[in-house]
Amino acid sequence: MGRRLIQVLAAIAVMACALPTMAQEQPKTGGTLKVRINADIRATDGLSRDANTDTVLHHIFETLVAYRADLTVGPALAESWKVSDDGKTYAFTLRDGAAFHNGDAVTSSDVKWNWDRRMDAANQWFCLPFFDGSQGLKVEQVATPDPRTVVFTLNAPNALFLAQLASVQCNGWVASPKNVGADGKWIADSAIGSGPFKLKEWVKGQYLELERFADYKPVKEAPSGFAGSREAYVDEVRFMVIPDTAAAETALFAGELDVLADLESSRVEEAKSRGMTVLSTQGLSWTAILLQTKDPLLSNAKMRAALAHATDINQIAAARTNGVATGDPSAVAQASSFFDDEFLKWPEYDPVKAKALLDEAGYKGEPIKIQTNTRYQGMYENAVLLQAMLTAAGFNAQLEVLDWAAQLDNYLAGKFQIQSFGYSARLDPSLMYGVILGDKATDPTAQWDSKEALDLYTKSMATTDPGQRKALFKQLHALMAKDVPILGLYYEPSVDAVSPKVKGYSVWPAANPRVWGVWKSE
Repeated sequence: MGRRLIQVLAAIAVMACALPTMAQEQPKTGGTLKVRINADIRATDGLSRDANTDTVLHHIFETLVAYRADLTVGPALAESWKVSDDGKTYAFTLRDGAAFHNGDAVTSSDVKWNWDRRMDAANQWFCLPFFDGSQGLKVEQVATPDPRTVVFTLNAPNALFLAQLASVQCNGWVASPKNVGADGKWIADSAIGSGPFKLKEWVKGQYLELERFADYKPVKEAPSGFAGSREAYVDEVRFMVIPDTAAAETALFAGELDVLADLESSRVEEAKSRGMTVLSTQGLSWTAILLQTKDPLLSNAKMRAALAHATDINQIAAARTNGVATGDPSAVAQASSFFDDEFLKWPEYDPVKAKALLDEAGYKGEPIKIQTNTRYQGMYENAVLLQAMLTAAGFNAQLEVLDWAAQLDNYLAGKFQIQSFGYSARLDPSLMYGVILGDKATDPTAQWDSKEALDLYTKSMATTDPGQRKALFKQLHALMAKDVPILGLYYEPSVDAVSPKVKGYSVWPAANPRVWGVWKSE
C-alpha cells in the first residue's frame, strides 16, 4: 500500500473517530431517505443486473448468508448453519419469523424453488458456472427436511461455497414464488422479498421508492456489511436516478438528496466545505481495461504486451482518484488480506518498448476502438487517458462513446476490441478471478480463456489454507502478467457523502450503499 494512501485513510479514520455523537444518538423512526443512483435498475428478477440493480434489490430481498464489513460471512435470511465433518454438507436454519412482503412465511421449499430456478440453464444466471461443477464447485442436491431447514450437498469441500452464496453480484437471494406467473416467467416489476424494505413504486428512469416492511424480524447479530440485523428506521427510501454527477452534488448540497455514493475523490474537500459528512475506506471495485483476445488484432500476444507497456496505470490511478489510490493490475485488491507487493508486478510502462512490440507484431495502424460511456465518469476519463497513452505509443486508438446500456450489452455479448470497464466488489480474490476466467465460446463475458489459469483458480477454491491460497493467487497473477488478457488499473476507494441530518450510515469495502440501520435527525 502506498504511503500516501495510508496517510489519507488514517486521516479519514481520525475524522470518523472525532464524531462520537453519531454513535451516541438513539435511532429515530420515520421520514424519507433519498439516495442517488446514476442509472435505473435493469430488472427485479436478479438475473439481469448491474451495480445499481444489486444495491436496490438487496434492500428488498435477502440471501441466506451475507458478507460482514470485515469480509467474513455472517447470517442474513439464515440465522445459523452447520457444516458436516467431511465439509460437503451445509444445513441452514432459516431466521425465526422470516416472512415475505405478502405475509407468507419463508420456508425451505421457497429456498429450493429459487435455487432450482437459478440453476436452470434456460434462465442464464451468470453465476451458474460457480455452482454447476464447471469451475470445480458443484451443488449436487438441495434438501428440505423441515420448513426451516435447507440442506446443500456439495461434490467436495470448497472454500468458497459460503462466499459464493453471499456474493452481492450473484443475487442468489430468496424471492417469493408468487413473483412468477402461471407461464413460469417473472412478472414484470414484481418484487416480493423478505428484506427490510418492500417496493412501493417504480417510475422508470426517475426513481424507485421503497417502504419499510413493518413485519420484518431481523436476526440477533449486530448489523455489519450486508449481514446481521437489517432493522430499518426510515419509513421510505427513494432511490433517485440522477445520471449527471454535478447535478447529484447540487441536489445533495441543496438538501434535496441525503446520500451520494461514489463521490469523486477530487470533490471531497468541496463536499466537506458544504457541511456534508464524507466517509471513506479502501475499495474492492476493480477498474480495468478489457481486451477482446478473440479480436484479429488483439489475439496476438505481442499486441497485448504492447498495450500493457503503453499504459501507465499509476498515472491513471493518480489522476482519477486525486492521489488516493495507486495502480493495481492484479485481481487481488490492496484491501485484501492476501495482498503483498508481488501482485504489483506487471509489464513496466515503457512506450518505446511498446512501439518495438508493435513492429514485431506487424501492426499497420489499423484502428483500435475503445468503448466507453459518460454515465460512469471514471470509465470515460480512463478511456480518454488510455487513448492518449496508446496514441503516443503508436496505436491508432479511437474512442467509441456509447450509452451505458449499449456498452453493457456489448460486454455481455463480447462485442468489443477494448472496453473501459469496472467490476463490482468481489470480497475474495477467487471470486474476482472467477468472473474474468472462462471459456469464451460459451461465456462471452469471460476475459481470460486459459485452461492453466482455470486449473489454478479451481485449486484456490478447493483449499482452505490461506498460505496455499495466496501462493496460488501469485501463480495466477504471474500467468496473467504473461498473457495480458486484461489491463487492471486500480481499485476504486469507497467514498460517500451524506447530509449532516443522516445518522448511522457507514461505508464498507463492497461499496454498495445500505440504508437499513440509518435514520434522520430531523
